[in-house]
Amino acid sequence: MKDSSISGTPSSSQCSQSASFSSTVTTGTSLSRSTEGSSIQEEMEKSDGGSTSQEEMEQSSTLQSLPDLENLHIDLLDEKVELLISFLLQKYQMREPVTKADMIGNVVKEYKDDFLEILRSASERMELVFGLDVKEVDPISHSYTLANKLDLTYNGMLSDQQGMPKTGLLIIILGVVFMKGNCATEEEVWKVLNMMDIYSWRKHFIFGEPRRLITSDLVKERYLEYHQQVPTSDPPRYEFLWGPRAHAEVSKMKLLEFLAKIHGTNPKSFPSQYEEALRDEEERAQARIEAAAGTSAMASAKAKVMTFVSSRLRHTRTSLTLACFFIYLAANMENLS
Repeated sequence: MKDSSISGTPSSSQCSQSASFSSTVTTGTSLSRSTEGSSIQEEMEKSDGGSTSQEEMEQSSTLQSLPDLENLHIDLLDEKVELLISFLLQKYQMREPVTKADMIGNVVKEYKDDFLEILRSASERMELVFGLDVKEVDPISHSYTLANKLDLTYNGMLSDQQGMPKTGLLIIILGVVFMKGNCATEEEVWKVLNMMDIYSWRKHFIFGEPRRLITSDLVKERYLEYHQQVPTSDPPRYEFLWGPRAHAEVSKMKLLEFLAKIHGTNPKSFPSQYEEALRDEEERAQARIEAAAGTSAMASAKAKVMTFVSSRLRHTRTSLTLACFFIYLAANMENLS
């Protein structure tokens, strides 16, 4: 399996395809405009006196301006997407829900007819970069909330709520390790991160100091294990494995579904990982059943103990009552006779 199949950003081949597509569009637009210009010139030469009618000139000018207007609209929508992401992150940091009215009133504004498209694009980027899901919690009031993807209990933000969520980077590294057979060398991890423009020697505007985050912070949080692969290797070579907290919290099937979604395919496209994910799901289901059975047994035992205690208390109260009665009789025998 190549590393490009597991990164949180498009693979190198996909990037090449994207660049090729953009180049094709640009070239095609230029050729189209050139062709239109030649046609206009030919028409001008064919017309009487080498000139065309004002109507023809206006029409051709309008045709040329259409691509520019479309590109301008796309650029403006992209700007709104970026603003919406910033707005959603602020709400996430303050642990506040957000409504459709909030998003339209504060960000989207005059582009409310494009709200769904803007929200969709923003949600996709939030998912890939920050590891956050934008979920609608109330379809009546159109209220939304942001939640960590894969139900992780970690977001990497500081206690004072400053900074950016680091969940996205954690998910990508866990994905690299999983796709590499549950053990990935440091070189393999950085190769993928470099494709995302994340380098060990350069501070990142979202993830801060990547090397410290990966080899120290996430290790302390018990999401990753980082140790020397071969004790006698020179220079030392290190590898990453899942930590106990990752094993406890992360569903391999959900992780595989996320990775497959990034590349527009389905989990079955990765047969060995899919089989492992199925086994993981079965083990988790069995653990839930056992936990539920244990909880039920504990509740039953507790009920029995409480019943026994209550019974003994009633017996004790009865015995005390009888004892008091006999003491009273003994003390008042003479009076009674």
